[in-house]
Amino acid sequence: MRTNTAGRWSARGSAILGIGIAAIITGGSAGAAEISAHDLALIDRLTWGINGSSVAQFQKLGAARWVNQQLHPTADSALPQPVAAQIDAMPDAAGLTPAAINAFQAQGKDADQLTDPEARKTAKQAYQQALNDRAKQAATRSILHALYAPEQLRERMSWFWLNHFNVHQSKAELRLLVGDYEDHAIRAHALGKFGDLLRATLRHPAMLRYLDNAGNANGHLNENYAREIMELHTMGVGSGYTQADVESLAKILTGVGIDLKPEDPKLKPALAPQLVRHGAFEFNPARHDYSDKTFLGHTIRGSGFAEVDEALDLIVHNPATAQHVSRKIATYFVSDEPPQPLIDKMAKTFTASDGDIAQVLATMIAAPEFDASLKTAERFKDPVGYVYSAVRLAYDDKVVLNTVPIQRWLGRLGEGLYQRQTPDGYPLTASAWNGPGQMMLRFEIARQIGSGSAGLFKPEQADAKDRPAFPLLQNALYFGGLSRTLSSTTRGALDQAISSQDWNTLFLSSPEFMVRQRAEAPHEPS
Repeated sequence: MRTNTAGRWSARGSAILGIGIAAIITGGSAGAAEISAHDLALIDRLTWGINGSSVAQFQKLGAARWVNQQLHPTADSALPQPVAAQIDAMPDAAGLTPAAINAFQAQGKDADQLTDPEARKTAKQAYQQALNDRAKQAATRSILHALYAPEQLRERMSWFWLNHFNVHQSKAELRLLVGDYEDHAIRAHALGKFGDLLRATLRHPAMLRYLDNAGNANGHLNENYAREIMELHTMGVGSGYTQADVESLAKILTGVGIDLKPEDPKLKPALAPQLVRHGAFEFNPARHDYSDKTFLGHTIRGSGFAEVDEALDLIVHNPATAQHVSRKIATYFVSDEPPQPLIDKMAKTFTASDGDIAQVLATMIAAPEFDASLKTAERFKDPVGYVYSAVRLAYDDKVVLNTVPIQRWLGRLGEGLYQRQTPDGYPLTASAWNGPGQMMLRFEIARQIGSGSAGLFKPEQADAKDRPAFPLLQNALYFGGLSRTLSSTTRGALDQAISSQDWNTLFLSSPEFMVRQRAEAPHEPS
């Protein structure tokens, strides 16, 4: 903060922290003058955060139509033009071709083959920078979708599934692949059938490279991907599958890999009809184990890629998968320990609808357990939820021109995009994110967002000029509703603000803003 207020901010930030983490988790929000507290809480729970535009759209449609539109986005739903223009200018926006991946790999190989040490060093740095640029562009696309897409529930589910089917950008050439993985394997199926989503991740080179199935072949078995499919992606730990099932699934997945060459591999005439290729994905029958397998109590005859579909059908339709996936979705939206009756309702819908994600979400939203959760403040925001909701509230439909500050904030808070190294994804529970160190970082980020443009409106070009801006959070949305979300302690701190920027910072640092909106009045700390 500015030097003349740094001491006051430190004292005030410490005072707010002194309310206690428990107060931050149990604080809450009341209603608005023109929209009920319940509806404010509903909007906040299903989006990346309340802003004036989201409230206006909700009021225009009404609760039922708004929820239905979020669950079933129309074909003509589109990003705002300034956002779409930024994305369309990116080289990978329309998809990543095998030729483009080949070109990057060739650049890396050419750099390694240079004999002059300095030239090799320069060329390798250029190659690494090119990969970094593609990962940065992928994160920019992800952030712009999250901030401005009208289909906010799809964006929240895109992040959920990206985290559920996690890959880490620093392995091999994944910095080049993560954006296409999110755009085409994840977002495209985020509200569709779970089986289609699972198959889309299985066919993407990012997943095959990350979990090593690209090297899984008959005689060189690699169980990594098979194990994670069952343990993390579908049935879950302790659901009844055995090590023998993992081994069988690994054998079923032999030959499932990546091929970037334009020509088909040379195969024996008997195997050629078994070849499957789509983009960079390949099922190579010459690398497949054609033995019969016993998987989840069923015999799967050696038949090539058909075995994969048969095995995935058994997994997707296993009751354990319905329970595991439903529990994770409920944890994400409802509470750290979602009620078992709610999970059972969602799992029943999952089974009856053949894994229709939108229908599972509809069951959750209509359940009394979900409605009851809107009246509590258990949903402490994780870093992504905090940063996105702060930027959405601060700038609404004013489109940021540089997402690098947001990428850095997420990284500092420990939830950087594509940066979770292990396949389990980031934790979904509040207890993982509510430590004092996390809070102090959020205070600093609140200052950056609240007191100036934070670099969000300075394009990355070398000669670009900053476009100064700071948000006006004391606006109609605040006075018409959000003001009622605040405790007397927070209102007292805000009354001491010496400028609009100071007020913004304190509001974004408040206990009430650290949690999702509540559908009842806040509890005053004792």
